[in-house]
Amino acid sequence: MKVLKFFFLFFSFTDLFLTIGCSPEKKHYLNLSDTVHYVGITTCRQCHMDIYQSFIKTGMGQSFGLANKQKSSASFKQNAVVHDGFSNFDYHPFWDADSLKIEEFRLYGKDTVYKRTEKVNYIIGSGQHTNSHLFNTRGYIHQMPLTYYTQKGTWDLPPGFENGSNTRFSRKIGLECMSCHNALPDFVEGSENKYNLVPEGINCERCHGPGSAHVALKQKGIVVDTSKEIDYSIVNPAKLPIDLQFDVCQRCHLQGNAVLKEGKSFFDFRPGMHLSDVMTVFLPKYQGADDEFIMASHADRLKMSQCFLKSLPKAEHSSSLKPYKESLTCVTCHNPHVSVKYTDKNIFNSACKNCHGNTVKTTCSEKPEVLIANQNNCVSCHMPKSGATDIPHVRITDHFIRKPATEKEKEKIKKFIGLVAINEKNPGPGIKARAYINQFEKFDMRNTSLLDSAKKYLSDATEKEVLDNLSQLVQICFFQQNFNQILKYVSRVGRQKVLSTYTEKSMSNDDAWTLYRIGESNLKSGNAGEAVIYFKRADDLAPYSPEFKNKLGAALMATNRMDEAEKKFEQIIQEDPDYSPAWCNLGYIYFLKGNEESAEKNYNQALALDPDYEQATINKAGLFIHQKKNEKARKILSDFLKYHPDNHSVRQLFEKLKTNA
Repeated sequence: MKVLKFFFLFFSFTDLFLTIGCSPEKKHYLNLSDTVHYVGITTCRQCHMDIYQSFIKTGMGQSFGLANKQKSSASFKQNAVVHDGFSNFDYHPFWDADSLKIEEFRLYGKDTVYKRTEKVNYIIGSGQHTNSHLFNTRGYIHQMPLTYYTQKGTWDLPPGFENGSNTRFSRKIGLECMSCHNALPDFVEGSENKYNLVPEGINCERCHGPGSAHVALKQKGIVVDTSKEIDYSIVNPAKLPIDLQFDVCQRCHLQGNAVLKEGKSFFDFRPGMHLSDVMTVFLPKYQGADDEFIMASHADRLKMSQCFLKSLPKAEHSSSLKPYKESLTCVTCHNPHVSVKYTDKNIFNSACKNCHGNTVKTTCSEKPEVLIANQNNCVSCHMPKSGATDIPHVRITDHFIRKPATEKEKEKIKKFIGLVAINEKNPGPGIKARAYINQFEKFDMRNTSLLDSAKKYLSDATEKEVLDNLSQLVQICFFQQNFNQILKYVSRVGRQKVLSTYTEKSMSNDDAWTLYRIGESNLKSGNAGEAVIYFKRADDLAPYSPEFKNKLGAALMATNRMDEAEKKFEQIIQEDPDYSPAWCNLGYIYFLKGNEESAEKNYNQALALDPDYEQATINKAGLFIHQKKNEKARKILSDFLKYHPDNHSVRQLFEKLKTNA
């Protein structure tokens, strides 16, 4: 895949400044306009070479890249094998010439009974903490089940793949993830994880906004003395009010439960905007857990600090060209253009001494000999490094500046308080409901009480309220597997009103997901004909979602429309040949049509992608039973049960075969 480049015809902006204007009175940043476009880092480099050379060495500049030996921070040894005891898979990373590959295999005794090898296309992560690995199949980008943790120098499963949650090669890299680890990818609308092009790393315009207006002005010779005034053709975060400057950083360094506002996507935030205009970010709060934090929570933690809170009023009333100098913000200590690796450690302590001055020695309660041994390093005690709750094997600086917690304080029992909006004071009930649903779906699917909390914010007393809240009501019931209630909601509103309401294509496919869930509810309830209607609409809105197309195919099969179903499964395989359910379903159609050889080939392909695929195992065993090859069928089922002895469906078929032997 080529690196994304932005091209811009400068002459098209000749009249822009006459219509928008950039008078000091308006104080309007030109590049907040939708008509201003991104030009790419290579254009910025032409005038800002020194900053460019420094920035590309930062964590942001190194956040994403092609999988080559220069990008990789990993150590590759002969015994670099990671075993997942829950799934009984092993993983081995290795170089094949200049191609990085990850081999997944399974052993039974000393025999290798399964093996799959995939080429790594991209490395995500700067290497300061991790390198994770992605692969690209015809534009569909997924995460791979192996990460290198640079601080410990060890390979292990990626965050979220541990403790029986290994999704192997199927975790989708959607726009939410990609948009923080990268510049602006060319995302395919109507998909969840398909891209035409992706750039390499975060670039200048993520923090400064799109640059075409700025470039056009400079090419016309219009230069602003930025030591005396603001150049409104481009955002300089250093000159933003404190809240807007924080929002630039918080766009990615406020990791949490991001709930998009109606009609917004992860592309819509531009520096200089309020982040809350695009999304509300929630975090779970626990009583007695002040020492626990997630990886990218720097901004949230800093804003909890008294150092920040006491400095804020002065900055809010500052008339300075750079208000942040009156307060404590991210850029007090961090120059975004310079890597932390190359930042003098004294800069961080100097920030403390700038406020506390010589009183540090008299106010600090630490023993003098400890202070001397630590070279009066304030940060080491008041911003200690510790592990993040969401990523193993890493230690990061806690940006909550305070006195170190005592052991007694650390032993407090953690109690869940609720979800708290970090970047918005009073989000509406609909936003809160979506936050609790997101928290369940993305972070804690064992905690069903989150769905109950979401439901409290959604009324369904009248037909209008049902229609207004239908998307979230359907989602809650879907996760609760309460399919009958979904159908009752739809019945109250009426099919036609639902279909005429949910018609929007979007980056997040929200309407398509609602229709899909209604379709699945009908299919589960035996209403296959009705399911086809909803799946068809979902597929129309999101034609690059294999899951939607696969379910449409399944519903068509259930209504005996085999030729139409066959075309749907073939379309999926042509688009994304790594989607195993399409191979399995297509195999079943071939079986029904009497093409047993093609059926077996398709089942084999499904099992090559996923050897634990229950339905493909049952279908292949059923094919052999049909062919009176019972011994082959028994072996397939027996091999599956070695790793999944409690699987009821496979066990039942296996016992039935034994009885009929």
